[in-house]
Amino acid sequence: MAVATEIRQDRRGFGLIEALKDAIARRKLYNETLAELRSLSTRELDDLGMSRAMLTRVAAEAAYGRH
Repeated sequence: MAVATEIRQDRRGFGLIEALKDAIARRKLYNETLAELRSLSTRELDDLGMSRAMLTRVAAEAAYGRH
């Protein structure tokens, strides 16, 4: 029984580590996307049909798939 318990705990830990890696990667993508969008001029944003108020939402959609 001790072996089975240890295996189950390892799987849970592995899933947690993978989830953490995924969260870190998504946050990095969010930060990079937001930085790139913020570097655009107002005219460039207008050409894309975006305003500065939309930047965080657009970056979140790119990283997390949220609306």
